[in-house]
This record gives sequence, structure tokens and C-alpha cells, in this order.
Amino acid sequence: MERLQKIISQAGIASRRAAEELIVQGRVSVNGRTVTELGTKADPSHDDIRVDGRRVKGPERLRYILLNKPKGYVTTRSDEKRRKTVMDLLAGVREYVYPVGRLDYDSEGLLLLTNDGDLAARLTHPSHEIERVYEALVQGVPNVRALEKLRTGVPLDGKRTQPADIVMVFPDLSREKNASEALLRITIREGRNRQVRRMCEAVGHPVGRLRRIRIGPISDRTLKPGQWRELAAPEVAKLKTATQKAVATQNAEGGRRNEVRTRKAEGRTKAEG
Repeated sequence: MERLQKIISQAGIASRRAAEELIVQGRVSVNGRTVTELGTKADPSHDDIRVDGRRVKGPERLRYILLNKPKGYVTTRSDEKRRKTVMDLLAGVREYVYPVGRLDYDSEGLLLLTNDGDLAARLTHPSHEIERVYEALVQGVPNVRALEKLRTGVPLDGKRTQPADIVMVFPDLSREKNASEALLRITIREGRNRQVRRMCEAVGHPVGRLRRIRIGPISDRTLKPGQWRELAAPEVAKLKTATQKAVATQNAEGGRRNEVRTRKAEGRTKAEG
């Protein structure tokens, strides 16, 4: 028995999140009965599962695609403004794959697309803190104070960003004193809207060009803009391992915090006694 949204996603009908919306909208039925409650389970090998009256077939072949997204494409399956989407670049891909996370219209670089709902959910969940590495060409040259702000966090929408790794690729300030721009390599572990651009703007150095060069353990300097390829089996395994390690780290940290709280509570109890 599996959750309906997982069955629908694996069948290539919709992403996990979109499948949940289909269920809430009353467009999914199991054995002739409409289901609107999330978390409902079914057996795809025995139950008659339908979306908008159409029988849900068995799971599709899982696809794991790495795309080098050029500027001028929207990271979505369809766009109301009729702009070009990343799906226009995936000639020959028949399975219902969807982008994992986002790259904005003016940004470029590596983007994962898949129909593996489980992996997509783990990669995008904030608590998993999967590293994403960007190269940002910014206006002006950030000083030590600005770089430290980027590292320790800047307020965005009333909430400070998590610590980031910042490396100034160029200029070399010991040799070049009058540079008008700088290239920063920025590693973040959260995925807030236009985060890197907004971080740089917050310290007074707007981004002129932004490119993502790594997602977790996955990188590929040879993939040209607009090109895509299948991830090799070892790469998929590394991605899954990265998400599992993140969960284990989160659980360990949570256990330590609980242990500290318990000790403090026990100390207060003894003091009161």
C-alpha cells in the first residue's frame, strides 16, 4: 500500500505536490469512490485508481536528467506568458519529468529534472540542506565586511539567511586595486526565492550574471548551455546518499538538542527539590 500522491507521481501524471492538489480538488478516485483526503493509501496492483476518469497506469521508468539551463528559459513545465521553458530543451524525453528546484529566468547553470518524486522531495526539503554552488559576477568588489555578512547571513524578508561559504575567485586584491567587478563562488544550503541575487544586493553588490555549477555532489563543466544528459547510476546513488546523510545529521543534532534540554530540566528539578 502506498500513498495516492506517490502512485500518481510515479505513473508520470504529475509531480508529488501537483498530485496532492489533484486529490484535494476531488479529481482522484479509488475503486469508484472519490478521494479528497491526503495520506490515503492504495495498492496500484489491485485497486482501480483514476485521475479525471482515466485509469492510472503502472510506474514509468525513472529518469534523472542534468540540464545546463541557458538564460531566457523559465524553470517550469508550462508558462502562462508563453515564454520558453526548460521543457523545450528536452527533445525526446517522453516521461513526465519536472524541475527539482528553480533557476530564475535570467540565471543559468545546472538543473536537475526527474520523475522520482521521493528524491525530488528530499532534494528540495529545507531541512536536508543540500549544497548548491553558484558563481556570481557582481558589480564592484566586496570588501571584507561585505563578504563576512554574506558568510554569516543577511536578513531577507525578516529572516536571516543561513551561513554560506564565500570565495572571491577574482580579482586578486593584492595585485589589482581598481577592479569594477568581482566573481564570487557562493555555496548555500537553503533555497529561498532568488536568494543569491538578493543576498548580494543586500550588501550593495548586485549580480550581473549568475550560474549554478554544482548541486550536491553533481557537477559537469563539459555540459554546454542548452545541453542535457542522463545521470549515471553512481551519480544518482551519490545524490540519494547526500540526502540520507543530511537527514542523519539533522536527527543527530535534534537528539543532542533534546539531550541538552532534558539535562537542563533535570537540573531545575533538582534545584527546586
